[in-house]
Parts: sequence; structure tokens; C-alpha cells
Amino acid sequence: MLLNVHNLKKSFGDELLFDRVSFSVDDHDKIGFVGINGAGKSTLIKILLGEMSYDSGEVFKNRFTKIGYLDQYACNDSELSVLEETLTVYQDVMTIEQELEEIRWDIEQKNGDLEQLVERQNKLSEQFAQRDGFVYRSKARATLLGLGFSEEEFSLPVKALSGGQKTRVSLGKILLSDANLLFLDEPTNHLDIASVEWLEEFLVAYKGAFIIISHDRYFLDKVTNKTFELKSGNFYSMNGNYSAYAAQSEIAQLSAERKYENIQREIKRLEGIVEQQRRWNREKNIKTAESKQKVIDKLKEDLVEPDEVPEETAFSFRAFAGGGKDTLICEELAKRFDEEFLFEHVSLHITKGEKVFLVGANGCGKTTLLKIITGAYEPTRGDFKIGANTFLGYYDQIQENLHLDKTILDEVWDEYPKMTETQIRNALAAFLFRGEDVFKEIKTLSGGERARVELVKLILKEVNFLLLDEPTNHLDIGSREALEKALSAYDGTLLCVSHDRYFMNRLATKIVELQKDGIRVFDGNYDDYLERIRNTKPVQEQSGGQDYREQKRLAAEKRKKANQLERTEQEIEVTEQAIETLNAELEKPEIAQDYEKVQEISVQIGEQNEKLEQLYQQWEQLHQELEELE
Repeated sequence: MLLNVHNLKKSFGDELLFDRVSFSVDDHDKIGFVGINGAGKSTLIKILLGEMSYDSGEVFKNRFTKIGYLDQYACNDSELSVLEETLTVYQDVMTIEQELEEIRWDIEQKNGDLEQLVERQNKLSEQFAQRDGFVYRSKARATLLGLGFSEEEFSLPVKALSGGQKTRVSLGKILLSDANLLFLDEPTNHLDIASVEWLEEFLVAYKGAFIIISHDRYFLDKVTNKTFELKSGNFYSMNGNYSAYAAQSEIAQLSAERKYENIQREIKRLEGIVEQQRRWNREKNIKTAESKQKVIDKLKEDLVEPDEVPEETAFSFRAFAGGGKDTLICEELAKRFDEEFLFEHVSLHITKGEKVFLVGANGCGKTTLLKIITGAYEPTRGDFKIGANTFLGYYDQIQENLHLDKTILDEVWDEYPKMTETQIRNALAAFLFRGEDVFKEIKTLSGGERARVELVKLILKEVNFLLLDEPTNHLDIGSREALEKALSAYDGTLLCVSHDRYFMNRLATKIVELQKDGIRVFDGNYDDYLERIRNTKPVQEQSGGQDYREQKRLAAEKRKKANQLERTEQEIEVTEQAIETLNAELEKPEIAQDYEKVQEISVQIGEQNEKLEQLYQQWEQLHQELEELE
């Protein structure tokens, strides 16, 4: 057991945030932590970290527990490069490495007591191996590549990175640390789908435990085996990933509500009997009334009121009538910034009623393509045509169209001045802005609240072609599900940029993958897309597709790389065995007393370690090249 929490309680003033929170974390628990925004998830994590006090209860941490969390590895003002900053988590390893190099030099030069030097060398070599000393540089590089950094970006100074890039460096440091309990708060933010999938593979293979706060349901389903939830001040824990928990939770809620209603009915029935017996007022009647009253008191004492179900966002998109069969036709679109093309050869045909999702690596131009279609940007080359009687509605993930000094009510009303205040308030109420809430200024709102204001403005617009740029960002799970429900019933056309794979699975009829030299189009939802790119060629390939000869060339190249990878793995195995054999030789008493032999073997170990490091780098390069060919 790494962590144990018993009857934890936390209030802010007179407001109770949560009470009677009890749970334990074992060394292989993979925990997803869910709940609406403001439920208290981040507060509970801060309490566990010792950063925040609590009213009552107990928190026990095993003396072997080492916690890793994002702020601990922050690197905002670092003067180091991306790779150098990442390697700082291995400072102890680099210190050992330096000392081993000095000892090897002393042994070669016969400086000092050779017996003591060899003894110290053996001890340090063991520590070095335990802390991944032979592969730590390769692991750091592989982690940065997995999180979406290119080799060219390894040398960039951290202080020059964007906020999202700095967060990715910090995340990489956490993953490489020697912590055995990770606290990760929305770790998939700032990651593209490829990086999220890499992170999933890492966490599935991770040997420690973790608690992840996330609204990414697909991600939670992949990596967790237990789920925590804070709801209405109460804490719940169940085995299983998010989908299993959601199903169990719904059943438990219905069961609690029925039990509560049944007990209430029984109390009412017994109260009727008590009232009747007291009216008759005979000795026997009084005894009966007292007996029944005891039952009532016991039922009330044990009565557990079911959790109040959070109010749900409830809205619908109404497609404006009209529009022909062809909603959007793009022909050879390209966009260049300075001398570099962001993308080119984009030819795309979207027909009425399709729900199309645009995917691709961060920075590949997905938002730029949407802005070209809205008319905000001019294409460098190519052309596009919006269908007749097709009217666009655009959701901006950056929320640039919001006026920070306006109130919520004025922000929407100024956009639709012909509507009455009642009509505006009714629309806002569907997104849980009620009463005095509508007079809050935009600048005081959270990211999720601002997203809901943007959605209110969008549903009131008379459109039949929705362009949405990351609409689920900042939304909690309940709001995401409400948006899914609304878009499922929407009978217009949808073009959406999203990293939310659960969202795509629910809605997509087509996936479009944007690349630098064109697009690839796949029928179906995200899982269909994933299956096709892993197992077969896409049903349809547009600009940038390969012909038969190119496919044969790629297949031959893949076989070649796969063979090289296998040979490298065999060499690694042989080299590791050689190092083990040499270390075993050093431990023999007759060798330890032969200083010249010790020196000779130590040199051989150093050479083999250098060879092993080169082999690991070669393996990583081949593995990456093979993945790119896939």
C-alpha cells in the first residue's frame, strides 16, 4: 500500500466541499479520477501532496512512496535546452556516471588504493544499472519523441517554448522520474492524438501507480483499472475503467433513488398508523403507536438521501433549412507562412448531412484550414466552394470572439439584438447560466464556462454547416455528453477538429487526416480509422496517395528495417550478457587481487557499455523509422 486516506473532510468557510473520503492506493493501481468541474478533485490532490490543509481525517503515506506531480517538475524559466532539462531528472545517475569515469581513470593510472577503488566501482556500477544508467539518455530522447518533440527541437531553449511545450517537457520529466505514485492532472492537454497514444502505451506498461484527473473518456478507458469520483460532496470508488464505472454508477444511482423512495413511502405509511392509533387513545393503541414510532425513528436515522444529480446542459442545434447536396468542395488548397508550406494539395468533398472530423499532428494546419473555409484566411493556392444556401457557424477554440468586459447576458444579447431578454435567458438557462449568473463578466469565467457561452451564441445562429474547432476542450464529461447528444440529433453538416476520440467515435461518419502533402479520407468513426491505418490501406486516398510500385517499395523498406531491428536486438542481448559476464569476473576473489586484471576487465566493461549505448540509440532510431513507414 502506497497511500491510505481515512474520513477526510474539507470545507471552505461554511461550504462543505467533501466529507468521509476514504480510499487506499496500492502499488499497481491505475486510477482515473472524475467529477464535474469544481467538485474538489484538484483540492483533494493538493491535500495528498501536503500543499493544502484539511478539516479532519487522516492521510498515511508509506515511507517507500515517492510521489511525482507536474508542478514538482516545472521548467518555466529554465535556461537549459529541451533535452538538457529533461535529463535533469537523472542528475543522480549523471553524478554516478562522472564518478565511475574518474574511478576508471584512477585505476588505469594506478592512483590510490586499487582494492578500494574496485570495491567502490562495483558498488556504483550496480546503482548505475538499477537507475537505467546504460539507457537513460535513450529513454529521455524516446520520451520526448513520444510527446511530440522533433530531434531538431531537442536543442531549443526551454524558456523560448510555448506554454503547452513547457508542459510537455514537465510531463516527460515526471514519466522518467523514479516516482512510484504519479498524480497527473489533465495530462493529455497540449498533446496531439499520436502523443496521447504514446502516453497510453507508456502508462499501460508503467510499473508504479497513478491517479489521473481527466475528462478524456477514451484515454481513461485505455489506461485505468479503478475509478474515483467526487459527486455532491461524496466520494465513490469502484473497480474498472471509466465506461465500466459509468455503467455501475448509473445502476447504483437508480438503486439508491428507488430505495430512498420506498423507505419514504414506508415512513409515510407508518406515520399514518401512529396518527390513527393515537386518535383511538387506548392503552393498547398507545403502545402500538410508540412501537411504530420507534421503527419510524430508526428508518429516518438510517435513511440515506441519494446524491443530487447535477443539472445537465440541455440544448439542441437546429439546422437552417436549405442547402444543396454539395456542402463543401476544396480543390488543391495550400497555405504557406513565410517560405514554408503548412500544407498543400488538399482536395476535399463534403456532402450534406455528413459529420466529418479532421485529425492530424499538432501544428499541421487543421485550424488554419477551418479559417480558410470561414474566410478568415486566404489560401496561398487552390480554391474552395461553399454549396448554395449553405450558412456557416464557427466555434473558435481560442474564444477570440468573446468580449472580456461584457456580462454573459450582454455578450449573447448584443449578438442577437432582435431577441427578447426572456429568449436570451432561456437559451442561457439551457447551458446552466441562471438567475444572477447571467450578469457575471466574461473575464471572470473559467475556460469551461466561456466554452458554454460560445456554444449558446452558436445554437442561436441560423446555420446548416457547423465548423467546430476543439469544442470539447474545457468541458467536463457531463457537458461533453450533452454536446454529443445535441450533435447526434443535428441534421445539418459538420466539420470538426478534435482530439477527443470518444467524441469522434460517437459522431463521425468520416475521418480526414491532414498531412503536409495532402489528406487521406477514411469512412467511419475513429476506431474504424485506427483499424484501417494499422491493418490496411484506406478505402479512399486523395492527393498524396501511393501507387502500386510505391507500396511495393515501402513494403521492401519495412522488411529491411525490421530485419535490422531484429539484428540490433540480438546484438543488445549479446552485449548485455558480455557485461554481466565481465562483472561476474570482477567479483571473483582471485581476480580482485590481480590489479592488472581488474584494470583490463574494467576497460572492457567501459567499452561494452559504450557499445551498448550506441546499440540502444540505433534501436531507437530503427524503431522510429519503422513506425513512420507503418
